[in-house]
Amino acid sequence: MAANMKSVKLRIKSVQSTMQITKAMELVASSKLRKAKERAETCRPYFRELYSTLQDIAAENIDFSSVYAKEASSSRSCYVVIAGDRGLAGGYNTNLFKCLEKESAGKDFVVLPIGKKAVEYFQRKKIPCLTEAFAEVADISVADCFEIANLLCAEFKNGHFGHIELCYTTFVSMLSQQPEVFSMLPLMDLVSETRPKDRPRRQILYEPDSMEVFEAIVPEYLAGLIYGGVCESLASELAARRMAMEAATSNAEEMIEKLNLYYNRARQASITQEITEIVGGAEGI
Repeated sequence: MAANMKSVKLRIKSVQSTMQITKAMELVASSKLRKAKERAETCRPYFRELYSTLQDIAAENIDFSSVYAKEASSSRSCYVVIAGDRGLAGGYNTNLFKCLEKESAGKDFVVLPIGKKAVEYFQRKKIPCLTEAFAEVADISVADCFEIANLLCAEFKNGHFGHIELCYTTFVSMLSQQPEVFSMLPLMDLVSETRPKDRPRRQILYEPDSMEVFEAIVPEYLAGLIYGGVCESLASELAARRMAMEAATSNAEEMIEKLNLYYNRARQASITQEITEIVGGAEGI
């Protein structure tokens, strides 16, 4: 009985130590989440307007001289996947990779991973990566997004792939984060399926010509979309980690309460047994 009580006490101390760690991680995630949430909410209107503008250009464009505005000549796709740098974030990374697997099923594709977990996942799956230079999503800046956009545009123009898609996690609320995939290039992929076929096109005139305009603005658009995805993903990761650590702390408290109850019962049984033995011995004498 004494050995059993000792093991329970050690178990209680172990769970208490774990609970201190999870509580600290929850507080750190909550502190970082405020800034990440503000940044995501600040760039969200720009992100949505940018994507909406690209859709409008794709729907109304009648001059397909630019490589960015033509139908894809290659069926190969490139996925820009924005995952987390660390684990202990519930199903954040797992849900993102499941979404990617569903979207890429049966396709020939390469990836450009952003975040340590994305790099590790694709290395383990032996999926070809365009580059692994952007392994830490927390360190991605606007300049890095422009570098990624220029790299993607160069590879796209060289015909290494015909479609560019962004896979990231949308920050819906503190309790909900939704992974999604959407197309960025070519512009023909952005034409809305809900657009009425009989609606007349508005003729867009480009100066000096459409090719030069697209060559100048498409990398800027891609960089803006990628940066928006990074901001949304960072906020989503921190929110998911905060929720996971909060749940872990709550579970640890419940476990400690049950272990204390078991320990007290075992201690009471041990004392009762000792008293019984003493009384029995006295009666024997």
